[in-house]
Amino acid sequence: MLVVTVFAITVSAQTRPDFSGKWTSEPEPNQTGTATERGGQGVTQPAGGDRSGSGRTGPRSGDMGSGWGSNITVTQDTTRLTVEYIFFARGDFQPPLKFEYAFDGSETRNSVMMGRGIQIQVSRAKWDGDKLVITTVHSFSHPETGQPMTSELKHTLSLESPARLIVESTRNGVLGGPPSTVRTIYRK
Repeated sequence: MLVVTVFAITVSAQTRPDFSGKWTSEPEPNQTGTATERGGQGVTQPAGGDRSGSGRTGPRSGDMGSGWGSNITVTQDTTRLTVEYIFFARGDFQPPLKFEYAFDGSETRNSVMMGRGIQIQVSRAKWDGDKLVITTVHSFSHPETGQPMTSELKHTLSLESPARLIVESTRNGVLGGPPSTVRTIYRK
């Protein structure tokens, strides 16, 4: 019985996808509607470009996408996944942001120096079949009352093909806002 259990765990671990690589998100060309409606990139682009008169022709930000940036580097071994991306401008002399997530479901803490100090993000990762689900809790203070609050962000990673990474980012409603889910497509 023990041999069968060990074999099943080994086979399960071997069939899990490897998300490693350098990934770039790309907007879907000539698409309209919100990112969620078209299954796209986390940007909203009216047909024919921006019609606000601002002269912009690129996509308008309609949401926060995956929250990891448009160019990410993912490394993976048997125990953890690491996501790294450049957030600051080159002149800021800041290292890339780096987030690590343990596969065993244990709590991981990532520190980020933003705005008014260090922010601690507490995450847990677990496998759901061939998808990796990372749940992160962000702590913050209510802007009016100063009361401590939390917000939850869930990233669900899956491979559509070896060169196409899908990241579904679900954010709970904060300060009375509605929850949202955005699907970001990354390509190798």
